[in-house]
Amino acid sequence: MRLAPHAPAARLPPSVLVALALAHAVACSPNTVCKVSGPINDPSNRTLRRNIMSYGLGQFCQQMTTRNAPLRLAPDAPVIGRFFPQHCAQQMLANGDLWVQFDGFGYAWTDLSRKVTFTSAATIQYNDDFKCGEDNAIYAYFDTRNVSPPDFRVNQIEQPVANLVQSWIAPFADTFGRQMVSGQLGQGFTVIQGTDGSTDFSVGHLPLGKPPAHPYAMHGGDRVTYEDLRTQVHSGERDFIGPVTIDGSGRALYLQMHLDGVPAVDVFVVPKSEGDASLQLYYQYGASGPLAYPPRFADVVQAGVEYQRSLPLPAGMYYVVIDNTPSAGQAAPPAPLFGAVADVPAVASYVIQTGDAP
Repeated sequence: MRLAPHAPAARLPPSVLVALALAHAVACSPNTVCKVSGPINDPSNRTLRRNIMSYGLGQFCQQMTTRNAPLRLAPDAPVIGRFFPQHCAQQMLANGDLWVQFDGFGYAWTDLSRKVTFTSAATIQYNDDFKCGEDNAIYAYFDTRNVSPPDFRVNQIEQPVANLVQSWIAPFADTFGRQMVSGQLGQGFTVIQGTDGSTDFSVGHLPLGKPPAHPYAMHGGDRVTYEDLRTQVHSGERDFIGPVTIDGSGRALYLQMHLDGVPAVDVFVVPKSEGDASLQLYYQYGASGPLAYPPRFADVVQAGVEYQRSLPLPAGMYYVVIDNTPSAGQAAPPAPLFGAVADVPAVASYVIQTGDAP
C-alpha cells in the first residue's frame, strides 16, 4: 500500500537551522534528537515523529493478526467466543493521524442460536504523539482517536430456529463488535527508538521510560502468561485459544486449568497450520465434527482436579483447544435425558504460559 504524502508539521521551531538539525538528528541519533527536548516533546511536530513510525506500523498489524480477541457478554463473564483478525492495512492521513483497517472472522454462543459464526470489519484512527525519556530514547505513542462501527455479518447459525427471529443478533453483534475493536487495536501502541539505534514495540500506552516486556526473552524461573481467563464451552462446542508462540529451542508451554460444570473435557495442543484447518471447519459448519488432524497432544481434564502440564515444544505457533464435543478426544458431553437436548456447559478457568522447558 502506498502511504499518503507526509503532511507539513503544524508548528516548527522558529529557527530554520534548528529545524534542519532536528531533521538530520532524528534520522541519525535519538541521543542527539532528545537533547533538544522542546521541539521533540512538542506533540504538534509530526514531521520528526514519522521517521520512527515505519517499524510500528508493520509491527502493530503483525501483532494484531497473530492473536485472538476473547468475546464476553459482560466484563467479568466467561468467554463465549473469539474473534480472529485476518487482514490489517494502514495509512498515514494528511493530518498526521494513523488510519487502520482490519477484518476477520469469529464464533460465539448464545441461548437462541447456539454457535454462531461471523465475519467483521472496522477502521480505527489513531492520534500519534511522542516523548523523549530520561535516557534520551524516543517513545512514539499512537492513541485511539475514533473507531468506526464494526460491520458484523453472520455466516452460520447452528440452531435453525434463530433464523426465524431476525432481531435476535442485533444486541450480540453490537456487544461483540465493541469488544473486537477494544482489544489489541483499541489499546493503541507505543514505538520506542533507543539511543543505540534499536527499535522496540509495545501494545498500549507504555509509560515514558518503562521498557516493554519481552515474553520470549525471559528465562530461568520466569514464565510469561499468554492468557489467564475463564471460558464457557457449551455442549458440542470447542474453544480455540491462541495461537501461542514458542520462540526458540528449549522452551515449553505450561497449562493450568480448573474445570466445573461437566465431569471432564478434552484439551488438545495443535500446531497453527493444523489448528487453522480445524478452526475453519468449526467456522464453516454448524455442528462440530472431528478435528482436521489428530492432535499432537491430547489429555483429559477432570472436574474438581487442579490440572497442570508442561509441554516442551519445537519453535512455532500452537493452539490450545478445549473440547466439549463427542466427535474428538475421550471425554464427551453428558448424554441427554428423555430425548431432551442437553446443554451442560463446561466452565474452565485456565492459565496458559510459556517459559524454559523443565
